[in-house]
Amino acid sequence: MVRAFVQRGNPVTIVDRVTPEIPEQYRHLVTHVAGELTDPQVREAAVPEGSAGIIHLAAITSVLRSVDKPAETFAENLEVTQGLLELARQRGVGRFVLASTNAVVGDIGYGTISERLPLRPLTPYGSTKAACEMLLSGYSGAYGIATTALRFTNIYGPGMSHKDSFVPRLMRAALAGEGVEVYGDGSQSRDFVHIDDVVQAITASWDKQYNGTAVIGSGNSISVMELIESVRAATGKELPVTHVPAKNGEMPAVIVEIEKARRELGYAPNVRLTDGLRTVWDDFRDADGRASVTT
Repeated sequence: MVRAFVQRGNPVTIVDRVTPEIPEQYRHLVTHVAGELTDPQVREAAVPEGSAGIIHLAAITSVLRSVDKPAETFAENLEVTQGLLELARQRGVGRFVLASTNAVVGDIGYGTISERLPLRPLTPYGSTKAACEMLLSGYSGAYGIATTALRFTNIYGPGMSHKDSFVPRLMRAALAGEGVEVYGDGSQSRDFVHIDDVVQAITASWDKQYNGTAVIGSGNSISVMELIESVRAATGKELPVTHVPAKNGEMPAVIVEIEKARRELGYAPNVRLTDGLRTVWDDFRDADGRASVTT
């Protein structure tokens, strides 16, 4: 997202715990604020006077961690969002885009998830995101801020080598020539959306000053076993599978409708899964090569 903005010549302030890698030609456009958004002083520095808008992508995103640490999840997800919205109000910031989730509607089995469903989160993670969406609605209605909640499906792409979600685990197994464990028979389905398509959606909502909620995904759900086949095609690796008992509470399917995003944002996902997985594979191999040289 930062790259998309600086390539358009827009200055960007980044809040992150670690210093981001910014190409030399864009460093004059980027300000880095190091720290945690739970720190009010960090938030103050993150939203300087004259800011055009806020794109809020930071959160505790692990469902399991949210169940183990609900109070921490509340502080980092909901309280931080309220603090940023309040700064937006105080400083006349006109746009606020939030990374939300389809977990706000809970488990609907094999039904199709859309923006029309009621909010029925089943975890602290989902409930904090649902509450964030309500805060956005309130600040939009009361103060005229254009607030956008984008409900993302499973995002994948370059830059996820530090994560522990299923796509990175598959890539690490492929690099190591190892197999993977699959819960149950692997028929559970998910929607995987490439980071480039996510950036397209955020950019569109920013440019249109969109006020509302939209589901952002590929619009094409596949099973876990189909994902593994796609990773095999992208990497050329065997990836043997071991089936293990399914975890309690795992959703059988995530099937989303993206028609509202198409209609109101002009959103058009165009990265095919195997092509997108190749970008992840190339990134993992590059990182592994750098690590080997360093070692």
